[in-house]
Amino acid sequence: MELIQKAFWFMVAIGILVPVHEWGHYSVARACGVKVLRFSIGFGSVLWRRVARNGTEFTLSSLPLGGYVRMLGMGDEPVAPHEREQAFGNRPLRQRAAIIAAGPAANWVLAILLFACVAWLGSDVPKALLGTPASGSLAERAGLRAGDWVRQISGDGQQWDDVDSLSELQSAVARAQALGQGLHLSVTDAQGRGSRALRMDVERLAGRAPDAQLFNEIGLAPLGEPLIVKVVPGGPAAQAGLLAGDRVLSIDGQVVPDAGFLRDAIRRARDGDQPRTMLWRVERAGQVIELQPTPRMVEEGSRRIARLELNIGSAPERVFVSYGFLEGLSRGAQQSWDMAATTVQLLGRMLIGQASLKNLSGPLTIADYAGQSAQAGLPTFIDFLAKISMSLAVLNLLPLPMLDGGHLMYHLFEGLSGRPVSEWWQQQLQRVGVLILMLMMALALSNDVARLAGWH
Repeated sequence: MELIQKAFWFMVAIGILVPVHEWGHYSVARACGVKVLRFSIGFGSVLWRRVARNGTEFTLSSLPLGGYVRMLGMGDEPVAPHEREQAFGNRPLRQRAAIIAAGPAANWVLAILLFACVAWLGSDVPKALLGTPASGSLAERAGLRAGDWVRQISGDGQQWDDVDSLSELQSAVARAQALGQGLHLSVTDAQGRGSRALRMDVERLAGRAPDAQLFNEIGLAPLGEPLIVKVVPGGPAAQAGLLAGDRVLSIDGQVVPDAGFLRDAIRRARDGDQPRTMLWRVERAGQVIELQPTPRMVEEGSRRIARLELNIGSAPERVFVSYGFLEGLSRGAQQSWDMAATTVQLLGRMLIGQASLKNLSGPLTIADYAGQSAQAGLPTFIDFLAKISMSLAVLNLLPLPMLDGGHLMYHLFEGLSGRPVSEWWQQQLQRVGVLILMLMMALALSNDVARLAGWH
């Protein structure tokens, strides 16, 4: 059932984003006087068709993972003399370039509006209150402490942006890590007093794959009480007698102040490669009892860590965040630009080997996120749609012959040289483009499988 739900919401996303992209091409083509032969959602055999008064055939096809707009003069079919003015190839260069660019532009505009909608609707988000950072993590070395409230972030320590939620902070840290940049933080205590500035050396982890080991080395954790929320049946915690609802008071005589400290204590409960039995004092139904759990050693990336197989931490403090019309629109534009710039820089770093290829995601991961975001509520799903729409805009602008960006490169060459790219060169570049896209798709799909299987 969960798989069906994820597939459904993935199709909902495709059903919104693909038509918007193709409508961009279609609307500008019509405005430039180009005859559109077919507006198709999907590829393959046609399942449904309708012919509009202007002669355009609108279709739904059997493979709904994309779409296309076919214009007069873009194929091998002959063009009647009376229709030559309506052929794509006979329009001025600036109009042809505008038609090609209109698809990614439509996705970009949609992303801005969707990000703005999230800002206007508002959402209940976890506050950027941090718990005890993991031992030896970047957060600990930066001087972050339990109870710190991150108020602002900056890339250069000069221009600061407000932080409205924990997820916004985590996204900023992930972006800095992917791009090999440091990050400055302005923090106060939980009551907003005692502002101080810190710097996290996130660039030290540049090029690393986004896995559980990386997140632990960064060390950001939400502030939460040391409560046991769930115990996996048959796991080490269950065998030791721990129950959901237990509050951990101390471990080996050391007071446990929050969930972050508790998680880190469990991970460090080892002597070399062997797990170490701990002495826990927990409060249960008003009584204090002592238990001696022994964790199980598991692989996490390239390291072995101790794990008790339980879920820890009370729900983090939450705050409702929303924006006015102009502020929300400005925020949507800024988010879309930041995401585009980050994506391009990350792709460039992956190309030269300075960022992990595991950052590349495919349809399985997108479908998984679609289901998760839909379950989280409307604002979260709209935010997901905005990010995918922005990703489609950037992806289609890549200078590959199979994509809109490749066609724009042809037009750029024509504008600079005064002559179009020859058919022979277009065919050769097309083959190269197909090969590159197939390799990217294969890599993204393999990353999806590895991610969903828990291999990284």
